[in-house]
Amino acid sequence: MDKNSYKYVIIGSGLAGVSAAGGIREADKTGDILMAGMENNMPYDRPPLTKKLWTGAKKVSEIFLHDENFYKNQGIDLYPGYAAAQIKPSEKSVVFEDGRVIAYSKLLLATGGIPRKLGIPGGGTGEICYFRTLNDYQNIRRLAGEGSKALVIGGGFIGTEIAAALNMNKVSVTMVFPEEFPASRVFTEVLGKKILDNYREKGIEVLCGDLPVSIEKKQGHLLTKTKNGREIISDFIIAGIGIIPDTVLAQKAGLAVGNGITADENLRTSDPDIYTAGDNTNFISISSGERMRLEHWDNAIWQGKTAGLNMAGQKTPYNHIPYFFSDFFDFGFEAAGDINPKSGTISFWKKEFDTGIIYYMKDGLVRGVMLCNVWDKIDMARELIDKKEILSGEELKTAIVF
Repeated sequence: MDKNSYKYVIIGSGLAGVSAAGGIREADKTGDILMAGMENNMPYDRPPLTKKLWTGAKKVSEIFLHDENFYKNQGIDLYPGYAAAQIKPSEKSVVFEDGRVIAYSKLLLATGGIPRKLGIPGGGTGEICYFRTLNDYQNIRRLAGEGSKALVIGGGFIGTEIAAALNMNKVSVTMVFPEEFPASRVFTEVLGKKILDNYREKGIEVLCGDLPVSIEKKQGHLLTKTKNGREIISDFIIAGIGIIPDTVLAQKAGLAVGNGITADENLRTSDPDIYTAGDNTNFISISSGERMRLEHWDNAIWQGKTAGLNMAGQKTPYNHIPYFFSDFFDFGFEAAGDINPKSGTISFWKKEFDTGIIYYMKDGLVRGVMLCNVWDKIDMARELIDKKEILSGEELKTAIVF
């Protein structure tokens, strides 16, 4: 990279950044683009790291979003392996950690999130994998031989998915997390406990309502002690305890932040020439009208594209209802909207706790929909949320036929 000035600079080479480059190209065929990311790998899709790469449904070579020729043909310069150290909005420039200074006309912050770390004795040891990147997957894959012992800390999506993946690869798995059942932020209690029972039936030891309090190396293994007095010996540890939105650059630059980088309806920050998209973005949800931040694949795609279009001069509000998906052994689901079980739910099952639909309600309105082993209905779910109509239980029963 010999240039020191670009019309568009994208900080972050994940799905949101690549989608933004695509949005720019839809509206501006010639403006030069620089996309800089901290990882040395080509931009790749993250969900397979805990899903299809473990089942054999995909190979590593198949998770990259595009090949090198795509970026060359689209006039996108890649700058991998270097972090941005500072943004200077008054000078409209970015300073990178290697000292290079790049000027921009429009800038996108697609910096994603930083894995949360365990604040306990031994929580910083190099043997703990805070699972998020392709390098993390490759490192764990080398350790996850048949009969090896893994401790998975965290009962959210990362922890629950990777526990299933390891179990299917004949690794002995123990899970520990403080909640009563996995993915408690999205599952109803009765469904979550059914998932919990299924994990135990598969041979995974699940320690609910417990927390690690210390980790130490002992005779070539890792010894984890928990709050409830358990001692767990493992060959490796994966901690999936969530992420913190990466707002460091934004804060240093004086941009408005609050559970992410604050964006307007066009994904523009408090600086009119700087935009934001993806896991780091605090935006206004069209389904609830409230500010929120999402860490979902579909949200990264559409926010990135929308931000790119707007960077290139369009005025396109972000009005997409994103969905997310996961697979826990034979239980797979897709969900759209505000998936908050605390606000109230109405469920309809063809096969109890296996095949059915859960409607997440608030003030009589459908705010979210979870499709459990029900496929190709996500657009219908979005339409139902978007209507904002009060429906009776009988009307909901036939709202989405499955």
